[in-house]
Amino acid sequence: MINQTQLFHIETVLGKMVRFDRPADAVLSAYFREHANLGANDRHVIAETAFACLRRFSQLKAVIAPQKPTPRRLALATLARVRGLNLKEFGGSLKEEERNWVAELKGKTLPDELAVQAELPAWVIERLAEDTPEQIIALGRGMIEGAPLDLRVNTLKMKRDDALLALRRDGFDAEPTPFSPIGIRLKGKPALNRHPLFKDGSIEVQDEGSQLLGLITGARRGEMVVDFCAGAGGKTLLLGAQMASTGRLYAFDVSEKRLANFKPRQARSGLSNVHPQLIAHENDTRVKRLAGKADRVLVDAPCSGLGTLRRNPDLKFRQSPESVAELNAKQASILASASRLVKAGGRLVYATCSLLPQENQAIVEAFLAEHPDFTLVPVSDVLAEQKIPLEMGDYLALRPDRHNTDGFFAAVLAKQKA
Repeated sequence: MINQTQLFHIETVLGKMVRFDRPADAVLSAYFREHANLGANDRHVIAETAFACLRRFSQLKAVIAPQKPTPRRLALATLARVRGLNLKEFGGSLKEEERNWVAELKGKTLPDELAVQAELPAWVIERLAEDTPEQIIALGRGMIEGAPLDLRVNTLKMKRDDALLALRRDGFDAEPTPFSPIGIRLKGKPALNRHPLFKDGSIEVQDEGSQLLGLITGARRGEMVVDFCAGAGGKTLLLGAQMASTGRLYAFDVSEKRLANFKPRQARSGLSNVHPQLIAHENDTRVKRLAGKADRVLVDAPCSGLGTLRRNPDLKFRQSPESVAELNAKQASILASASRLVKAGGRLVYATCSLLPQENQAIVEAFLAEHPDFTLVPVSDVLAEQKIPLEMGDYLALRPDRHNTDGFFAAVLAKQKA
């Protein structure tokens, strides 16, 4: 059942979101701050409906056509077609003419256009030219589904089996992740921020795909390791635990805010080997000081984020061929700069949360052509080293429709020994 107040707020939020001029989650957070009197149930209905609309935005526009996809029509179409409300469940929220329109809308079929069926922009589909239409549709449908809630166990503090037992004892529906040996998948979206294991740093929220990126970096005790684009620090904490809090782990980032947000997570983790470093750019003097000294460097490069559409469905409308081209230049520059830190015999991991070959294989191939002292290590070999039961070829290529992770890419590069 939906009431008029909820419908009003859904319309208003969607009106702000579909401008696509800032992240949808930021729009929603700001709206809820402005309407602090909204209860938990209202917030849940508003958020779920708004994001359901963004996930199927092209499909909803197609069934609304030829009428204009106004925020109200988008809200009604989402509630009817995606959330499955019948006319009775709309209560008194519908005007008379809307009741007939909604009834007709529920029976409409989608056009056969690939961009509509896959719920991906045409320019993205063009860049997935190696995939068949069936594969593109499967990928798009995988992106439409909401992401599961994955946790990473901090192995510095406890074992996964013990964490599973504790969570199940507290009523959580928890299972081990299929690929990451330190991951747990929870059913639903339970609140965790007050759970003792979260508060003491024994568990962290982290997608299984992101865990795998950290694991294939293969950090070891006593090494010098650099997380070149540390961001919120999730993979930094994983690397630190891999190193058993020994050696030196540098967390570089250009954002002071991100590094400040990382500090409480680092404190909870119990790690003492992490050294966060604010840098101005990839050629900062702090970077140059470590030239040729690092055993392992992880570059989780700035990217389009198109692998995270399950969480950020608006990204596909906020990115463009032009923005991706700008990112390609930045990705190549960052990878080249990070490579200077790797010592002879060390490893460099290049990763993105994108599915576009232009941000992934193309960047790696161009780098290898210009840096003959680096060679590609088949990721299948690296996964075997880490005892991760996942079939891959030269690259790590994770997809939501195949692996139930966000879309991730990674390449492992080895620097020849002197």
